[in-house]
Amino acid sequence: MTDRKPWRAIFRLLERDERIFAVLLAVVMVGGLATLGLVRLRPRYQIDLYSLMLWFAAYKVGVFALVTVNPRNTRVTFVCALGIDLAVVFALLCLTGGGDSPFVNLFFPLVAVNAYYFGRWMGLFLTAVAGLLYWTSGWLAPPEAAWTAVVILMGMLGLPAYALGHVADRERRARAEVERLNDELKGTLSQLQEAQEELVVAERMATVGRLSLKVAHEVRNPISAIELNAEMLQDIVRGHGGAEADEAVGLVAAIRDQVNTLDALTEEYLTFARFPRPHFEDESINSLVQELTEFIRPVAIRQGLTVRADIDPAVPMMEIDRGLLRQAILNLVKNGLEALSRGGELVLASRLVGETVEISVADTGPGIRPEMAHKLFEQFFTTKPQGTGLGLSITRQITEEHGGEVTWKDHPGGGAIFTLRLPLKRPVHV
Repeated sequence: MTDRKPWRAIFRLLERDERIFAVLLAVVMVGGLATLGLVRLRPRYQIDLYSLMLWFAAYKVGVFALVTVNPRNTRVTFVCALGIDLAVVFALLCLTGGGDSPFVNLFFPLVAVNAYYFGRWMGLFLTAVAGLLYWTSGWLAPPEAAWTAVVILMGMLGLPAYALGHVADRERRARAEVERLNDELKGTLSQLQEAQEELVVAERMATVGRLSLKVAHEVRNPISAIELNAEMLQDIVRGHGGAEADEAVGLVAAIRDQVNTLDALTEEYLTFARFPRPHFEDESINSLVQELTEFIRPVAIRQGLTVRADIDPAVPMMEIDRGLLRQAILNLVKNGLEALSRGGELVLASRLVGETVEISVADTGPGIRPEMAHKLFEQFFTTKPQGTGLGLSITRQITEEHGGEVTWKDHPGGGAIFTLRLPLKRPVHV
């Protein structure tokens, strides 16, 4: 296992195409220099090819290191390296016989490998550059290269370079398409996994919902019986005077309060589980807000609260389900009354805003803690000891059935404002 680690490190370095290209170009160019060094040069063209090959190899190692350290500028690095390679080959041609130099063969691996990396059009461009450099070197350092030799060189370079570049371009497009399809597949699998998780949760919730519905339905009858018997017992005890009878009346009243609480809880569960389809008719929003204000006023007075309605006369008649919308607003009112247990003001308001009607319930209570804000409309989330956590969820459901939305924000002077926004023209799909 330990012996393989250096090889694995090398393979990791060569994972990227750019690194492979840098190594391939270094091998073919340094190898080409070494191979052509076997050809005996004329005495007047003698050069220290061994030292040149070492310097060239060191330069290629530097290119590889630069590509590894700074991968973002890889293409610029290879363009600069290509210019240096062409200059080196041109210098060798000029120093070793011009049109008669054997080093003209270095153009073959140089053009071919760069055509593979940069594409077929770059291959054709390099073919033209190589032919021009070959002819120029012969002109500067005779013997000159015959035009037939230049044409043959360009043909021998251009045809394979174009073919190789074309194949490389197709391979890159195919790889990009595969990567795109792979990303889409990953996204689809992720969505399927999320959908499966949601389906499992929904199935559990449905099971819990059916069980809750059955329990709530079965509990209603005993609760009604307890309420009836407690009322009868309270009437009997009232017929007997004395301190003990007064205490018994108080105890029975406490029992009835708790029974009423249980009855309200089961009713809320049943309302949520058996949500009725809305029946829309032309109704007055202002009338509904005014009626609810008067309905809760006696309760508010007992709590020492102030309740008022702020009606916008411009609000027109609208298609609504009065009963359901009344329930939605009443749920907000109940929350406001509980938030104002120590006194304050509750304001029910209607307002026409463009193509929507806003119905708001504002209180001057302590407001909503930031950590609770994102959970407000979640089912079964509640901060009340005896709450069901369904009030706001039912309100949102009713509002969405009307094609609207429910939002909330902190009141500038303290407390919270919940707002139902309903469109004047109800969407057809609702």
